[in-house]
Amino acid sequence: MATIVLIHGAYQGGWVWQPTAKVLRAAGHTVYAPTLEGCAERSHQLRAGITTETHGDEIANLLFYEDIQDAVLVGTSAGGMVMAKAAELARERVGRLVFADALALQDGERIPDFVDRKTAINTDLGSGPPRSDVVGRLFKDLEEPIRTWATERYTMQPIACMRDPVELKKFWSQKWTASVIYCTNSINPPQAHQRRAADTLGASWHELVTGHYPMLSEPDALAKLIIEG
Repeated sequence: MATIVLIHGAYQGGWVWQPTAKVLRAAGHTVYAPTLEGCAERSHQLRAGITTETHGDEIANLLFYEDIQDAVLVGTSAGGMVMAKAAELARERVGRLVFADALALQDGERIPDFVDRKTAINTDLGSGPPRSDVVGRLFKDLEEPIRTWATERYTMQPIACMRDPVELKKFWSQKWTASVIYCTNSINPPQAHQRRAADTLGASWHELVTGHYPMLSEPDALAKLIIEG
């Protein structure tokens, strides 16, 4: 049985993984789905200085303090960047990486290089879409009641994570066992961006006919791909 760490994306928390985590645990796997600093139930911790790198350090510390070996890290959306940083920091504890419709930025790249966030509301500390955009765009493909359930839980993302370049000095030159799961009904991250990640890593390529939130729309199919790699 595997030990799996599920890393959420922007405007989310560990809550977004609930349906998929349930499937994985029922299959006998040990599953962690932490919420990163400044997000969801930790939104009261939103402060200056939270970055993709500090989020990656959180996951690396989780692997250390829980003494996790041969971890399967799964990152979705902006969580792909966090996963890459955590893997770089804790190389000896990582067995496999899964990019689930995830951003896979290279050193010095920024989310705006690949994703146009026209409706973003930015403050000094956070960034996120208005509720109307969450309902009408982000979660529009989800069926009820999961769409309302998810809409009630979205929060702002620490702004530096959405704006600043990532620092990945070693990740892309290291050898990884990885897979990339592309969601065919999702616009972002673009297919070409995800193909680049798969080609660079020599990763296996999978496709799911669903939108950007497969952990909510297709938990059984996503769990199967996570387990099988």
